[in-house]
Amino acid sequence: MTLDLNHRVIRTNTEVSGPSVLLIHGFASSGELNWERARWTTYLTDHGRNVILIDLPGHGENPFRNDGSWAPSQIRQALAAIVMELDEGPVDVLGYSLGSRLAWEFAAWNPDLVNHLVMGGPGANDLLAGFAIEQARDHIATGAAINDEHSESIFKIASAEPSNDPEALFRLIEGIKTEPFDPAAKVPTSSTLLVAGDQDDLATTMPQLRRLLKDAGTRNEVLWLAGRNHANAVTSREFKEKAIQFLAS
Repeated sequence: MTLDLNHRVIRTNTEVSGPSVLLIHGFASSGELNWERARWTTYLTDHGRNVILIDLPGHGENPFRNDGSWAPSQIRQALAAIVMELDEGPVDVLGYSLGSRLAWEFAAWNPDLVNHLVMGGPGANDLLAGFAIEQARDHIATGAAINDEHSESIFKIASAEPSNDPEALFRLIEGIKTEPFDPAAKVPTSSTLLVAGDQDDLATTMPQLRRLLKDAGTRNEVLWLAGRNHANAVTSREFKEKAIQFLAS
């Protein structure tokens, strides 16, 4: 059964200048938090693009709206169903953090649905596959310490937004653990832009993704944002301007 992802289309109020843009947010965020508050939706629609805004399982309104597996393969099938249902394809795809991982796989498995791919804050490793879920649950229940430094860092990110439901996020991580990210397994053929802050500790492996793209013969570009980190790169105007330029190329 295909996942029913919360989604909506935001239409441009000017002449359409190119394909619709599918926006895939990061972990512990949402379509609103990641894209609307950072003014990506306004920027894209002002430049003649319709926007498809989605909430991943475990995120946004009604985070438990879906039963069954929340594995990445199920998510990309749901994204494909949305694009085809809305008759919006082929689309340009923009992902951030976890959304970049999912965007990579979506483009790789659905090349007929994707024109351009833009990945913000991406890495070649799977930051969620090693998350200590039971320690995190025990921390919530009893206050016991999370002994794994990486898991503690992710937990702090998840807890920073009051609207997040920790158990919903844990359930998504459980789905991700069943299919850890292996970018070499299938590489996108769509033109790809990789963007990260030069202070982003979570994107230090981004050059590995570029190497995979180059080896596959995929057209690609890279932008490092001076002084930006994983938390604030998404708000960069330079990022927005480069993305619009790349999508039009």
